[in-house]
Amino acid sequence: MAFQTFLAAGQRHSVARLADGRVIAAGANTCGECSTGQWRDVVAVATANVHVARNTGRAHTLGLRADGTVLAAGWDEAGQCAVQGWRDVVGIAAGWRFSVGLRGDGTLVTAGRGTEGQLDVAQWRDVVAVSCGDWHTVALFGDGTAGATGSNAMGQCAVDSWGEMRCVAAGYLHTLGLTRQGRVRVVGPAEFWAGSEEWTDVVAVAAGSYHSVGLTARGDVVAVGRSDFGQCAVGEWCDIIAVAAGALHTLGLRADGKVLSAGSDEYGQRQVGSWQLAALCAR
Repeated sequence: MAFQTFLAAGQRHSVARLADGRVIAAGANTCGECSTGQWRDVVAVATANVHVARNTGRAHTLGLRADGTVLAAGWDEAGQCAVQGWRDVVGIAAGWRFSVGLRGDGTLVTAGRGTEGQLDVAQWRDVVAVSCGDWHTVALFGDGTAGATGSNAMGQCAVDSWGEMRCVAAGYLHTLGLTRQGRVRVVGPAEFWAGSEEWTDVVAVAAGSYHSVGLTARGDVVAVGRSDFGQCAVGEWCDIIAVAAGALHTLGLRADGKVLSAGSDEYGQRQVGSWQLAALCAR
């Protein structure tokens, strides 16, 4: 069964999956990354929240269909959108110039740039979740441990000692892990996550380029790291059931289906106020 992901936040755009399987997007459409209007039967969406630089304004978007196939739109310079042949996929993740799919048998399939080793996942087995940063890939295994491959320049792949994890999230140069006890583990530059290790009762985490976001069991949202554009200004949010972190903005899905946002709106990536997603009752 595919993992349902309703929201994704990129560097300059935002993506959401509607209840009927269609996909909507807002923000920059420089390479067609928002050209998802014809997509149907989608159960999950993904895009990369890469670092902010002159050469990273282009992006791609992935959509996982109910039949286990994958759609892609946007920048394809490194072949990151070459996913048409993927089958039996239950989860997707996008990095900078690369894409990763989780198959139903616990193995991974990849496309795009692998220069830094981010695609060296062929030996991994029993993967239950995957997340991509700029140049690294992080996996959660069935036994609750984690693994990472790719650039480790800032220690973002140092997750081998993690155990009893329930999810992982990869950012630009840092990685978050959520334990089964609702605590957060982190590696990478402290300026992107300092304070998150004090969070409790967390049920989901998201890693932006320079900030970290947590969703609590109460439906509150907490955020730490850089907030130059107000991307961490989520303290008043409530009744939230899902979060997504982009480069400089944050999204939250409320239980009534409304989408909240904070942070940069330079490219219209926060023009989500009219979005109405499926109303859900449980996280």
